[in-house]
Amino acid sequence: MTTHGDEGRLAVRYEVDQEAGGVAWLVLDRPETRNALSDTLLDALLAALERARVDADVRVVVLASAHERVFSAGGDLKAFASDAPTVEKYAGLDRFPRLFTLLGQLGKPVICAAGGDVLAGAFGLALACDLVIARRGVRFGCPEINVGVFPFMISALIHRATGRMKAAELMMLGDPVDADEAARLGLVNVVVDAEDFDSTVRDWAGRLAAKSPLLMRMGKDALAATRDLALPEALDALRSQLALAFTTEDIKEGVAAFREKRAPVWRMR
Repeated sequence: MTTHGDEGRLAVRYEVDQEAGGVAWLVLDRPETRNALSDTLLDALLAALERARVDADVRVVVLASAHERVFSAGGDLKAFASDAPTVEKYAGLDRFPRLFTLLGQLGKPVICAAGGDVLAGAFGLALACDLVIARRGVRFGCPEINVGVFPFMISALIHRATGRMKAAELMMLGDPVDADEAARLGLVNVVVDAEDFDSTVRDWAGRLAAKSPLLMRMGKDALAATRDLALPEALDALRSQLALAFTTEDIKEGVAAFREKRAPVWRMR
């Protein structure tokens, strides 16, 4: 694994594993604050994601944590209760929508490696990713209501990920669910035991990296563009994207490789 630049002192470490086919590891590295989503950490994460978006060597992004038991405890409560002017607090709230939008428009698949508890704003961060792999025993939830805060920014993501009644229960009672329950609710893709967690994340990332980067980007962009459209409009837009895919060399290479029983060599055009 090669580290690009001297970024070990930043709130988010950025590492690219070329041996795995171009997997960028973005590791939240503020264990002393349980990776609280402070302005500093959010800015570092936004910068790291932008870097991965334009890095031609990156095919997959993995969000992970340096903390052994917590992925992220969510928003910075100290900032919530600070005496900073309201206008100043409001100006900083654009970080969450920018982050969630960027994850959807990254053009590359993003895995949330939930090796520890995923709480509050971090719950929204996980749901904004394409895939979530959870270590058995970790918890997911939005306990903000217990300290007098409502999970405003992530409510839209929770409603889109699970049923209305369960979403209301999660947000209004503030009780977390364990990884197995989160999987049952459709909030997590897979739950694995601790000893298999790292290998599963690496396996999924490697399998994603082996797909056509071009078709992956086109597909992810299409999903983001049509997710909230009515069915007729969505189908019309997707038909156009499929027609465009037919013009790529990668789709021809993929079919040829399948027929010839060999690994495809993606041309990315």
